[in-house]
Amino acid sequence: MAMFSWWGDRVVRWRWGVLAVGLAFVVIAALWGTSVFGSLVSGGFDNAKSESAIAANLVSTKLGRDTADIVILIRNPDVTVDNPAYRLAVAQVEANAPQNDVRSIASYRSTNSPAFVSEDRHATYLAITETNTDAAVDIAAYDPLKADAARAGYTVQVGGQEALNAEITDQVKTDIAKAESLSMPILLILLVFVFGSVVSALLPLLIGGIAIIGAFTALKVISLATDVSIFSINIVTIMGLGLAIDYGLFMVSRFREEVRSGESVQSAVVRTMTTAGRTVAVSAVTIAVSLAGLLIFPQTFLRSMGFGGIAAVLIAALGAITVLPALMAVLGHRVDAWSVRPLLRRIGLGRTPEAALAHDQGFWYRWANTVMRRPVAFMLATVAILLILATPFLHVSFGGVDARVLPTSSESRQVSDAMIREFPGGAAQPIRAVLTLDQPITSAAGQTAVSSYLSEARGIPGVGGAAISRARGQTAAVDVAYQGQALDPGAKAIVHQVRALPQPAGISDVHVGGYTAEVVDRLADLGSRLPWMALIVALATFVLLFLAFGSVVVPMKAIAMNILSMAATFGVVTWIFQDGHLASLLNFTPTGTIDATQPILVFAVVFGLSMDYEVFLLSRIREQYDRTGDNRFAVASGLQRTGRIITSAALLLMVVIGAFSTSSVTFIKLIGVAMFFGILIDATIVRSVLVPATMRVLGDANWWAPAPLRGFYRRYGLRESEKEVADRDLGLTALGRR
Repeated sequence: MAMFSWWGDRVVRWRWGVLAVGLAFVVIAALWGTSVFGSLVSGGFDNAKSESAIAANLVSTKLGRDTADIVILIRNPDVTVDNPAYRLAVAQVEANAPQNDVRSIASYRSTNSPAFVSEDRHATYLAITETNTDAAVDIAAYDPLKADAARAGYTVQVGGQEALNAEITDQVKTDIAKAESLSMPILLILLVFVFGSVVSALLPLLIGGIAIIGAFTALKVISLATDVSIFSINIVTIMGLGLAIDYGLFMVSRFREEVRSGESVQSAVVRTMTTAGRTVAVSAVTIAVSLAGLLIFPQTFLRSMGFGGIAAVLIAALGAITVLPALMAVLGHRVDAWSVRPLLRRIGLGRTPEAALAHDQGFWYRWANTVMRRPVAFMLATVAILLILATPFLHVSFGGVDARVLPTSSESRQVSDAMIREFPGGAAQPIRAVLTLDQPITSAAGQTAVSSYLSEARGIPGVGGAAISRARGQTAAVDVAYQGQALDPGAKAIVHQVRALPQPAGISDVHVGGYTAEVVDRLADLGSRLPWMALIVALATFVLLFLAFGSVVVPMKAIAMNILSMAATFGVVTWIFQDGHLASLLNFTPTGTIDATQPILVFAVVFGLSMDYEVFLLSRIREQYDRTGDNRFAVASGLQRTGRIITSAALLLMVVIGAFSTSSVTFIKLIGVAMFFGILIDATIVRSVLVPATMRVLGDANWWAPAPLRGFYRRYGLRESEKEVADRDLGLTALGRR
């Protein structure tokens, strides 16, 4: 297949045009795409078509929204709410509260409900229900109100779901800026050490910048058609920067290797495209397919992560096979400009990745042969380690997202903690059944139907009571109380039992909602689609790896090893974030659960990233096997030729991921930590031990495929013959002479 060498040839010929188009794209993306933050939404963890979502929508449309979107917590340690001066201060706070989009404000004064007074009677709150929750809340608009109250001796804090969403959005923006400022200088220093040249080091970072603003532009376009979550920005930045650096490292290293072997600049670009460019393309498509599995889920959060990840990966790859080779063609030998090798040699760090390739029997070659002398022992030991790491995942408990995703210093988090700790019923999250009646609730038939339903609900084991909380017309909301926490197995069982209740005469429909029901629906929804996602990702990965390597064994082995690596990663994540180990070090609050969307997202991302290194390593092994026909030599030589580059790439990617793991939002931190450990496990014990061990055990069978598939691969496989490359080189030589 001559596609990659053909494109390399065209990039050399059209290098200035390619760079001009790339510059135009960067300018447009910088001016328009970076405004994407204003188009993104918060939340999106649930399916809008689930039963609990329908129940919430019925309450909103039929009974009127009663959710406390904004909670203004008022406190005075010296005065109780019974004092007239306190009541006057609360009335003043209510009068000064921003009135935009306010449907109603409930308070102790307006309801006389003890639920609005803290147990020590020194605190109370205002519950604001908004007319439009689509517009972001401006938390800063409450600052004058806080200042006025403080002068009178009262502390005012703003919380509630909408304030929480706004604070998370602001925190995401802050965290991204912090992560970029942390990672960029470290990446530049490490790349200078890896390449020994400032110019070479800047090239991958340049592609990273293009990938990030390009993916922002893609998200901006997507947001015109559907909701896109604010959290997708994190995955765009992590994967855009991380993979662009990986791809840039692969491409620049191969180009310098070819130039130093005596090839002309033009020929070096073509050979780089034929080898590393092909690898980049296969890797990017494989990762994009893995992330595409997220698009089958209805949750905005997961779909947005899929959109963002796919955009970042494909644009990173596009930049690596267009702008980067054009730059290399222009720079030529000047790619090594601003060399720091003399300094590196003085401190004993003078070898570059491609220089290490000249030593065919270096460290990685010797290590591969050490593993291959006892492949079964190494294989069994590695699998045992991965399974041990995976064991904590056996007791995983899935939950939801609440204010504890923010640090204790967060104002919304402090309000939430105070509501739970200090106010009667603050922790209560009843199961809510929304009844649609045949007759109005005020009629005798309506009363009889509701009474019958209440009697049935109260008879469920574990239910502490059931009562009508709100009613209007032919709709009634029944709150079912229970003992224990909202995510206890008993509470989840009650949701199922309430849903299984027979509908009494006079009730046409029942929808069960509430926080516990939301989590139950989320788990059921994700669980029903997860097998399809896994099947899609596995089949697509199998097909792509077959087209890349012409074997049916290599794809199956790669998928099996990735599953082991994923299991180990899930175990580490459960041990840290559910069980609470390292909570102080990582600065988060363990909740005893993991949000059910997180393992699915981690699976898609880490599975794809693991395939990145798999494709790069196997490409070199296959290249050597085609040349020599010796499987053992091909494995050792392939590991020697990729070991240092993969290690460098993994280190650079872990720097990016590590910087984003400093996020103050817990589930973003979880994604970062999971990616960090996933890459660490994959780039160390999997690629350096399990791959050579299994390939030694399988021998030439690694490259086996049925005869019909071998013929298909020869005709349609993603490979280029030596003759095609040689022919292309002859054309370039003639071009150079002209």
